[in-house]
Amino acid sequence: MKSHAEGFADFLAREVMAPFYLKRLEGLRALKLEAVLKRKNPYLFKAKNIELAGDLAKGIVDAFLSSQEETVFGNLLEGFAIHVAQTLYGGFKSRRKSLDLEFEREDKYFLVGIKSGTNWGNSDQIAAMKNNFKAARLALRSEGAKSEIVAVNGCIYGRDNSPLKTDAGDADKTYFKYAGQTFWQWLSGDEQLFRDIIAPIDAQAKPKDEAFRRAYNAKVNELTLDVALNFVSNGEINWLRLVDFVSAREAFRLQSAPSANATIEAAEEAIE
Repeated sequence: MKSHAEGFADFLAREVMAPFYLKRLEGLRALKLEAVLKRKNPYLFKAKNIELAGDLAKGIVDAFLSSQEETVFGNLLEGFAIHVAQTLYGGFKSRRKSLDLEFEREDKYFLVGIKSGTNWGNSDQIAAMKNNFKAARLALRSEGAKSEIVAVNGCIYGRDNSPLKTDAGDADKTYFKYAGQTFWQWLSGDEQLFRDIIAPIDAQAKPKDEAFRRAYNAKVNELTLDVALNFVSNGEINWLRLVDFVSAREAFRLQSAPSANATIEAAEEAIE
């Protein structure tokens, strides 16, 4: 497996880290105070005793970024898992509902749904996944599949010490849940791959974050000016005006400070 280490590291740098930071920059570019405030609870901001325009702006930017980062990064690491299977077994991204990966190994055909962590869904979502595993099994058999068909819920991080999930009423809904080290070892045959992922991420994180941080600071400064222009009176945040903007029957538009897009574009060029 170590023979593939360089290729896997290159993939993580090119197809995971660079897109992750570019997606974050894309989010910063799209972030506008007027749009995001309409979806925020103004009473919560006040309850947190925010008194500085800069603190309010930073809180908005941080909440906006964190709301999308887990999904974005999880999807990119899903792509890495597919790449590992493609490299080792000729696996491919599934087109079947709720499934992400299909591959054949040692006379078994694997159907894989990849999630970030182990606590990814409620009972209805898990039931839907099991139904989709069954539908995929039936479809493969109707297409003439002869190999044993194995369904797997793979989780990028975490652990599950009881991987076999049986369904007493329907064997076609039975699946394995592999998480963290167990998932990556099952996928690749390398019990250390879950740790090896860290090194190429670490090598890319600092230079990319430095470029991102300049854009982030510029966006915080842009929104700070927006807050000051629209919601600061006599040096203090005007909470009544902010509540009016979010909730009053009569809507009004906000003034906009100069855009931080030039700094964001420079960061995009540095990361690409």
